[in-house]
Amino acid sequence: MRKPERELNVKQVRNRQHGAMEFTEPPVDLDKVRRYRVQRVRDELQKHDLAGILVFDQLNTRYVTDATNMQIWCSHYEARCAFVATEGPVILWDFGNMPHLAEDLPTVDEYRVITPFYFFSAGARSPDNARKFAQEILDLVQTYGGGNRRLALDRCSFLGISSFMEAGIEIVEGQDIMEVARVLKSEEELGLMRHSVKVCELAVDHMRQYLEPGITENALWAKLHEKNIELGGEWIETRLLSSGWRTNPWMRESSMRVIERGDLVSFDTDLIGPYGYCCDMSRSWVCGEDRPSAEQANLYQLSAEQIRYNTELVKPGVTFKELGQKAWPMPEEFADRRYGVIFHGVGLADEYPSIKHYVDYDQKGYEGVLEPGMTLCVESYIGSVHGGEGVKIEEQLLVTETGYEMLTTYPLEDW
Repeated sequence: MRKPERELNVKQVRNRQHGAMEFTEPPVDLDKVRRYRVQRVRDELQKHDLAGILVFDQLNTRYVTDATNMQIWCSHYEARCAFVATEGPVILWDFGNMPHLAEDLPTVDEYRVITPFYFFSAGARSPDNARKFAQEILDLVQTYGGGNRRLALDRCSFLGISSFMEAGIEIVEGQDIMEVARVLKSEEELGLMRHSVKVCELAVDHMRQYLEPGITENALWAKLHEKNIELGGEWIETRLLSSGWRTNPWMRESSMRVIERGDLVSFDTDLIGPYGYCCDMSRSWVCGEDRPSAEQANLYQLSAEQIRYNTELVKPGVTFKELGQKAWPMPEEFADRRYGVIFHGVGLADEYPSIKHYVDYDQKGYEGVLEPGMTLCVESYIGSVHGGEGVKIEEQLLVTETGYEMLTTYPLEDW
C-alpha cells in the first residue's frame, strides 16, 4: 500500500478540479503580459543596434503579438509572421484576411495579409511574391529604422532570405534575440505558467486514473490531451510515452502496444497549456501493482535522487558550467543512456538555456549564468545499458532571488 502522505497529496491534486468554470478566466492581466513581452524584445533589439525583427517562428509570433491562428499548420510554411520595430509599430501578417483574430490586442498596431511566397501557396509565383514581400519589409525598415537597415530574422526559407538581402536589407540572426528576450519571466507570466502547470497536473492525474492492464499506450496518452484541451490547453509537442521494454532506451513515442500488468510506464508531458505556456514534467508509474519490483524501485530511486541533487544546485549566479561540474555523479551503468541535458529553459515551449552534462560540456556546452526569473526543467532518465526498463522524471522550477521555487507539485512515488 502507498503511504498515507502520498495518498493525501494525490487527493490534493485531484481536489483542484472544481469544474471547468475555474479555468474560464485568465488568472492575470493578459495585456500586462503582452506589453512586457514586446518590451523585452525591443530591449534586445536596442542592445544589438537593430532596426527591428521579423519573426516567422510561431512561438515568437505568439510571444510578440499573442495572436493565434492555426499555429501548428503555420509552422510548416512562411504563412504568418510579425514585424517589431525597435522604435515603431508591431505589424502582424496572416495568410488570409482575418483581422478579427487580432482584435483588442494592444501589441498589434497593424494587421496585414501576407504576400505568400511558400511554394504550396504560390507555386511558380513564389520568386515574384518573395520579391514583393521583401519590398514591403524594406519599406518598414526604411520608415522606422532611422537609416539602420539591420533587421533580425528568426527563421525563413532561402528564397525569403535571399529576397530580403537583394532588396538591400542587412539580415542578422534573430533566434538568439528572441530566446534571450523570452528567458526572464514577469510575475504575470509566472501566473500563467502556474496556471498551465495546474492544468497539466490535472491532465496527468486524469491519465493515471485510466492506467490499467489492457490499455494501449496511445489510448493512455490520449487522456492527457483530452484533459488539457478541456481545460483550455492548446497542444502537446511530442508523444513521449512508453511502457515495459520500450522505456529503455528513452525517446520512443507512444504506440499501439498494450500495457501489461507490472509494466513500468514512463512519459514526458511536453504540454502546451492555457495561454500558450508549457508544462514540461515527467513521471514513471507501474501498471496494476501497488508496489514495483526491486529493479524498478532501484531505477526510480536513482532517478529521484538525481532530480533532488541537481535541483539543490539551483541559485542565481551559478554558471551553466558549474551546474555541469557539480551535478549528480551518474553511475557508469546508466551514463551512456543519460538524458541529453541536466537542465533546460521553458516558457512557451522548451527554451534557452540548454545546460549539458559536464562530460559533454567541451563539445556541446556554452557559457551562461542563472538569473532570477528564469524558469527551468531539471531532467533525469535512468536506464541501464544492459537492458531492462527505464525511469524518466522531470520537474519544472523557477530561479528566485535566493534559490528556487518548485512549480510542479504532482507527487513522486514513495518507492
